[in-house]
Amino acid sequence: LKMLKLFGILLFCGLLCPSQEALSGLACAVSPEAMQHVLSDAILQNGLLQQHLHGLVVPSILSDGGLLNSPTIISGLHLVRVRRPKLSVLLLSDVGVQLAISTKLELSGNCLIGLLSELIDILVDVRISANIKCTNFKSGTVQLVIEDCLCIVGAVKVKLLSGLLTLSVNEIVLGQLTATLPSLLCPVLEIVVNLVNIQLIGTLNEVIPMGTAGTIHYQLASLPFTSGLFLGLELDGTVKRVGGSVIPYDSSSSPSVLPPLLEKLLVLVLRQSFLNAVLALLIHIPAHTFPCSPDVFSSALPLQEAIRTLVPADCSACRGSGPLSIRLTLAGDPVLLLEERKASLKLLALLQVSVKRADGAMLSLLLLKADLSLNVHLSIVGGRLLLALSPGSTSLSLESSDVGITDISLLKPHCSTLLLETLLPIVNGALLNGIPLPNILGIAFIGVEIRI
Repeated sequence: LKMLKLFGILLFCGLLCPSQEALSGLACAVSPEAMQHVLSDAILQNGLLQQHLHGLVVPSILSDGGLLNSPTIISGLHLVRVRRPKLSVLLLSDVGVQLAISTKLELSGNCLIGLLSELIDILVDVRISANIKCTNFKSGTVQLVIEDCLCIVGAVKVKLLSGLLTLSVNEIVLGQLTATLPSLLCPVLEIVVNLVNIQLIGTLNEVIPMGTAGTIHYQLASLPFTSGLFLGLELDGTVKRVGGSVIPYDSSSSPSVLPPLLEKLLVLVLRQSFLNAVLALLIHIPAHTFPCSPDVFSSALPLQEAIRTLVPADCSACRGSGPLSIRLTLAGDPVLLLEERKASLKLLALLQVSVKRADGAMLSLLLLKADLSLNVHLSIVGGRLLLALSPGSTSLSLESSDVGITDISLLKPHCSTLLLETLLPIVNGALLNGIPLPNILGIAFIGVEIRI
């Protein structure tokens, strides 16, 4: 049950879950099977139901015995054990979740028949079912309301220490338990469901640090909604820099249809605009100045020679000493572009090439603008979306030249090498830890399939 699969979708535009538009940064659909795993773990496997049923006391059972039978009094009935509980979930469109728990309750007490007192053990089959609705959405939280709680008492087995058992005792026990157990078990179910709600909402409302750059705050964006096929959740992902400034992103573009679950347990949709806000936080690289040297990138010497051949012969100030100096600056925020089965990262970089004049001052030979399109490989590791960049294409243009250089065609292959050997490792390093994904209902990100 722990090997839950997740089906990840990265879409260019918005989202649409049946009967509801998703205008938040993220959205997901959880299958009934996944909900059953989650609730079974939270309610049964963790012992929450057993804990709150512990100490359950059943009112005494009294019977006057009529004219022929001796009066019967069963007192001190208490729960000894909850046997083999099973949980099932049904999603009801526009209603909510129908939760059902079937189990056997082992009760023990004292039985007085006439003047004979002895121990009595009762094993009773019960099935508790209720409809659970989400209401009162506020600040990422919801309130759960239980409606139509029904407790059905099934087969009853009664055992007396002496082994003597009359049919009347069996009938008395069945009748009394049928009348009293619903009023005892439904309030317990309500307590358990509300505790589980607090636990599960906690998985949807968390602030995750992004190193020293800032944080992502995931939380519910609206009331959950159900169809007969899935539970739908919309999430906000608020991206903040250190200091508290929020990086805005567009969450109002045209929605698209949420893909079907097929055989997966969960579909998670990440909007392109949200991912771009996170990348703006992660890829925040200060300007970097380095010498045009083979120690920095392989084509440094050919680039230096190509630039010197472009310098006008009458520019005496251009004949500086030492290698050229290059200042690399990222301009604007990175842009992740999602297309059918393809992801690319667009970066705009400025390259300023300078030389030290004889008087020690720096002279700018040219300023180049490079538009980079890097290929992006996506994967999920440890609950994080990892982006690995590889070379794509580079477009180079001349922004300005203080010495009159106009043709930069000779520089393009050398500058492309420079960018790939200097900038690409820096950006990949900034993305090394990936983007933490929300811990949706505690479902592990195992067996993930990513689609763009």
